Amino acid sequence: MPQTSAQVTAAEISRIAGVTRATVSNWRRRHDDFPAPSGGTDSSPLYDLESVRAWLASRGHASAASPSEELRTTLRLHGQGDGSGGTSDLLLLVLAAAALPSDELTAATRLPDADLVARAQREASTAADTVPAAEAVPFTAGDAAVLRALYACVRDEGGQAALSVLAERELEDSAASGAYTTPAPLADLLARLVPGTPARALDPACGSGTLLAAAALRGARELYGQDMLPVQARRSAVSLMLTAPEATVTVRTEDSLRADAFPGLLVDAVLCSPPFGVRDWGHDELAYDPRWAYGVPPRAESELAWVQHALAHLTPGGHAVLLLPPAMAGRASGRRVRAELVRGGALRAVIALPPGAAVPLHVGLQIWVLQRPEPGGPERKSVLFVDTAAEGSGAAGREGAAGARTRGGSRSASVDWEETTARALGAWRAFAESPDTFEGEPGVAHAAGVVDLLDDVVDLTPARLVRTSRTEIDPADLSAEVDATRRNLVKAAKSLVRAAGHEGWNVAGASAREWRTATASDLMRGGALTLLRPLPDTARTRAQAARGETGGDGKPETRPVLTSSDIASGSAPTGIPAGPYDDTAPVIAVGDVLVRAVASGDGPMARVAGEEDAGALLGHVHLLRPDPARLDPWFLAGFLGAEENIAGASTGSTVLTVNPGRLRVPLLPLEEQRRYGEAFRHVHELRAEARRATRLAEETAALLAGGLTGGQLLPRDTAEPGGQGADSPH
Repeated sequence: MPQTSAQVTAAEISRIAGVTRATVSNWRRRHDDFPAPSGGTDSSPLYDLESVRAWLASRGHASAASPSEELRTTLRLHGQGDGSGGTSDLLLLVLAAAALPSDELTAATRLPDADLVARAQREASTAADTVPAAEAVPFTAGDAAVLRALYACVRDEGGQAALSVLAERELEDSAASGAYTTPAPLADLLARLVPGTPARALDPACGSGTLLAAAALRGARELYGQDMLPVQARRSAVSLMLTAPEATVTVRTEDSLRADAFPGLLVDAVLCSPPFGVRDWGHDELAYDPRWAYGVPPRAESELAWVQHALAHLTPGGHAVLLLPPAMAGRASGRRVRAELVRGGALRAVIALPPGAAVPLHVGLQIWVLQRPEPGGPERKSVLFVDTAAEGSGAAGREGAAGARTRGGSRSASVDWEETTARALGAWRAFAESPDTFEGEPGVAHAAGVVDLLDDVVDLTPARLVRTSRTEIDPADLSAEVDATRRNLVKAAKSLVRAAGHEGWNVAGASAREWRTATASDLMRGGALTLLRPLPDTARTRAQAARGETGGDGKPETRPVLTSSDIASGSAPTGIPAGPYDDTAPVIAVGDVLVRAVASGDGPMARVAGEEDAGALLGHVHLLRPDPARLDPWFLAGFLGAEENIAGASTGSTVLTVNPGRLRVPLLPLEEQRRYGEAFRHVHELRAEARRATRLAEETAALLAGGLTGGQLLPRDTAEPGGQGADSPH
């Protein structure tokens, strides 16, 4: 008889209930009605999941796991059952379920197993024809637990959340490796580099569909994708149908270079982040392929094959934007093809990104912007080069704006997407409007002449080419900028000293203080805390959004989105909505406590929302709204973001997902909470001032070094006032 409920270990029970393993052991010993083991061994017993949940509910222990974590847990344990439905079939069900209203999804979770399975089968079958390489396989009673968890996840967190969990699971089960999602701010930047509003867009290595989704948000209504991994192709198709229901979505499975699924297709835009460093890409069998209009790509230059594949699919005048490794800009093996791309006017811009923009995080990737030449079109005499990672350029002018906006966010910790995007788009749009008169920004952006680029090396590295323009900087201007930046640094250093001088704490004594704690789930049940989640992406939500208000320009109002990286770097909200939203979407208010949903990277895990956050939407962030009469927000943020607390509430192997319900908070009187809150607020100020001073010191040093090596600044003579005398010790 197939199992209708998965089996769980004591560790899984502790995660579901939001308690420690020791608490579960106490329950087993002290409560005779605790569910008896249904499998496993004496040393490692297994328990029926539904029986455990029923026991927890009878004692008022609501599940501390989020719906997506519930689905992840149920999928992880599903192999114990005999269900025949696979993850691919569940992807189909996500697509169908996302179109249903919340009450129907709730009704589905309450159906008996047989009725639930029959309903899920009908709904998955209706979507089978729209997803590549997907055939509906009959669900069985053994799939009932997963089906319930999936319907609940779609209802509470939306189709995209359920889709991410399913794709993550299928990638774990497959032999695939190197499948990474393009960060949303980077995908948005790539899409915005395409001028105008492209009607048709293609991604020949679409992965999860992030780039095509960004194109859809910019107005594309025909979306074409291809990926060699069936799981990624299916995920992309479902994701795009959820994100852009009004668009025509066509996704195919196969290797785009060897088996192009769209051989005659011409589109307005190609967006792509192709695989890097692949030697077995088909060099021998594709040697005479008509796509190689700029030369046969060498065996070690698969990226140049992707570049020409993208150009071959463009209409004349259309644009391709690709994310590529920096090595291909200067490798000797690709020199001839690079030369032809420059000489033929196909390469328009190369934009260097700071490290951390995308995987691999230690490498500063590049964006190549290409345009298919138009017959009889204008001659292209220059190529734009932008180094968004450059330090010290325009620092004085940006300090009051970007510097204050990021509150000293360190580029080494995370990417300042607002500044990176502004640099890239500002230079590109100015260059595209008038290439011949483009002046650039010394050290950041420079338009290099085609003739100058066609040397023996054809090195297209932006950092090298933007530096060549430093000799054009006026010495007086650079000196003024150095002085302004140095003054800002002195102010920041004084602020840092004041913040470091605060001594608002006492020694606890011979041993550390201990206190009783409660989980965030306990505080939620008691009404002291409210957890808000992003609004699910459903057909109902989209219909409500279609009736939303518009701004003064007649276009829908767009709120910024607070992302996990914003919390890590201390910046204001920098994200954009992944889709339409309505007035029921949770909006951040001053005093809310914001916790990053994934425990990765550097920087703080939590912060208290300020005025700059108010009105923003939630990205991959947990929002906990305390009752100010019972909980101090700074006290709450300080303890929720503690390293040990985050570690104890995180699950996963490669990606550590934070379960907010399992975070623990000391039970202290409000007056004592406020004393702790004031101390945590000073810690926050110290961190912000330290980052700001560090950034300004780096900018000042970069300006001074560049001025000395570029000839604009001269070292002071030791005999001059303020210098060392001739007899002074060296």
